[in-house]
Amino acid sequence: MTGVVRSGINNIYAVEADGLTYECRIKGKVLKDEERAHNPIAVGDIVAVEPDAHTAGRGVILSREKRRNSLARWNRNTKSLQTLAANVDLLVVVSSFADPPFRPRFIDRMLVAALSGGVPPLVAVNKCDLGRNPETLARIAGFRACGYPALVVSARTGEGLAELKAAIRDKVAVFAGQSGTGKSSLLNALEPAFSLKVGEISAKYGRGAHTTSFAAMLSGPAGFTVVDTPGIRELDVADVPVEELRFFFPEFTKYLPDCQFPSCLHRDEPACAVKAAVEEGGIIYDRYDSYLRLLADLEARREAAYD
Repeated sequence: MTGVVRSGINNIYAVEADGLTYECRIKGKVLKDEERAHNPIAVGDIVAVEPDAHTAGRGVILSREKRRNSLARWNRNTKSLQTLAANVDLLVVVSSFADPPFRPRFIDRMLVAALSGGVPPLVAVNKCDLGRNPETLARIAGFRACGYPALVVSARTGEGLAELKAAIRDKVAVFAGQSGTGKSSLLNALEPAFSLKVGEISAKYGRGAHTTSFAAMLSGPAGFTVVDTPGIRELDVADVPVEELRFFFPEFTKYLPDCQFPSCLHRDEPACAVKAAVEEGGIIYDRYDSYLRLLADLEARREAAYD
């Protein structure tokens, strides 16, 4: 039978098939082509399952269908691709105005991860009830100018939740963000039936503890399905080729034809239209700086692979 993976931990997966949930493991080497991946199976994957003939509610995964899209990151520890969710309709990048502080470069990386995996993104900046500083509002306006939907929300007061609920209605939306930004509180506000555990913020470090320990697909009566993911402290973008990174910053697009060199990386090259646009204010410097930092990270990883 065919089913969808709703959660997975320690190579044990909960697969929903034909209205039932099966506790499954991967059968033998059926996914040997994925051995280099950190996790060959992710939440949202469509898999073929064979029920255990002797134990009710258990089974084995025989194969995985080709993914429509995926949200992935580079896992530093295993030096491999880690898929956070697959076959989703939307990524909601959850950030916060304060407590912990707004970190736009993390959002920039999440947006690249979404676009490179074929997942449409939306930015939701939570905790607007704690105050809205002009710098954060300007950066949010910058996301919108790049074509990214960006919402100002509050899980506490309910501001912006109607717009967010409308954006995810009838969709499978993966929620991801740094620890402490209020992702669990936001999901509880959107659907109280989820009853997710909410953590506290460290006053010393200005970040939250992980209250979600593994990704899980949640559904409720509100008319949407979400994939709740553990908080991410740092994001290493998966294997985007160095030469293609520029295409994942949409505000660069209209300037690319005017660069002197078709292969311009917009860093040290002369007559670079992107750098000129940054200097003239056509591209937000902070976004350009995110690009340069990510470019350097990808180059360092490529060089390490050849060492």
